[in-house]
Amino acid sequence: MRIAMVSMHTSPADRPGKGDAGGMNVVVLESARALANRGHEIDLFTRSSGAPHATTLEPGVTLRALDTGGGAMRKHELSILTDAFGEQLERAARAASVPYDVIHAHYWLSGLAALPVSLSLGIPIVQTFHTLAEEKNRRKGDGEPPEPERRRLTERYLADQVDAIAAVSRAEIDVLCDGVGASPERVWLVPPAVDAQRFLPKPVASRHEVRRRLGVLPDEGLVVCVGRVQPLKGQDLAVRMLEHLDDAVLVIAGDAVPGDERYLESLHDIARELGVEGRVRHIGSVERDALAQLLDAADVVVVPSRSESFGLVPLEAAACGTPVVASRVGGLVESVIDGETGVLIDSRDPAEWADAVDAILEDTELALELGLAARRAATRRDWADVALELETVYGAAARAREL
Repeated sequence: MRIAMVSMHTSPADRPGKGDAGGMNVVVLESARALANRGHEIDLFTRSSGAPHATTLEPGVTLRALDTGGGAMRKHELSILTDAFGEQLERAARAASVPYDVIHAHYWLSGLAALPVSLSLGIPIVQTFHTLAEEKNRRKGDGEPPEPERRRLTERYLADQVDAIAAVSRAEIDVLCDGVGASPERVWLVPPAVDAQRFLPKPVASRHEVRRRLGVLPDEGLVVCVGRVQPLKGQDLAVRMLEHLDDAVLVIAGDAVPGDERYLESLHDIARELGVEGRVRHIGSVERDALAQLLDAADVVVVPSRSESFGLVPLEAAACGTPVVASRVGGLVESVIDGETGVLIDSRDPAEWADAVDAILEDTELALELGLAARRAATRRDWADVALELETVYGAAARAREL
């Protein structure tokens, strides 16, 4: 198949945790690689803030950055450029030597830009939302602005118009069908996977070296929180939790989302107010191999998000054999098996989170038991499985277009 994958607002080649890049970037790129390994040809379309360019990332996978003008812009401003992006996308599709068999749009902005192209050229379109305004608004914290009404209405429109939807979790399917109005017969479950050859238990010496670089003493627990730094990810809860934990260091890996820089500053303010600033390390975004080393070196990974459609970090931590303590929300209920691979917390009480983390830090046997089960669970599925499932979804989309 010839597949056009569209990720307008963030390049699949960008480092997760930096700018607007996150788990979605990993899902798009790894899915494309797995499909290419099965003989398909994938063009990854994204927006260029400068000159347009095309780059072969590996055999069968080409990144095509389209010039839509506007220069560098924040994600929430990009909706004004979806028409221009769609025009460039249609131009590229018409110029392709071999027609595309399917368009796979990732995130609502991509769907908004790609749906007119699908209709104009008669190409089936599949949508993956990754996050939904309906759920984000329901879970937002006090003082956080809601998602734009245009986004909410666009997601409802796309859910009604596209040929198929590839959802990343059962929790997302529930929101799509019950809150957004999608028809269940057009929604398919395609959860992410993990690269178990990259994310795996490392030699003890590697763990010691990571801890040494981070300034973690031998008798201190290493607690890691990974993700873009923004209120939705809840890193403030992780910092407040530290007040109730003795002999533990918190490492926050990820950059502030553009526009949320004040939130990062507030984390330092909280740490100073609570007297734990000496036990908080903010290391920014890290490359994938370094992330694998960090997750492996951690004693516990915490995921205090207010909302997650799936949650890729818990899966990557699990593949490293590291227990996870996470919010009982959205897809985290599926990526963390409560009591088996980690612990799910209903409340946002820092003391309750600290108790769950401390129980793992203080019980070596429990930590080992959770870690072994986590590794087993994470390695039951790989990106080749994702590619097989996407082939099924693409076939269903093509049949729906023929009706």
